[in-house]
Amino acid sequence: MHHATDRQPVNQSAVTLDDSERQPCEIWTRVMGYHRPVASFNIGKQGEFHERTYFREPCAASAG
Repeated sequence: MHHATDRQPVNQSAVTLDDSERQPCEIWTRVMGYHRPVASFNIGKQGEFHERTYFREPCAASAG
């Protein structure tokens, strides 16, 4: 019986895919409370999506 811990790590650098083996990654985002695929947006909304800037809010210091 084989366990997940018995497996040898896969050498990721040895894996190559031909373009015919690839598939597009569908990107979804939340807009006005709904999750929608970006591909369904009109050209203007797609442009707005790609211009978004992302930020990480720092954690608040705990009182004590």
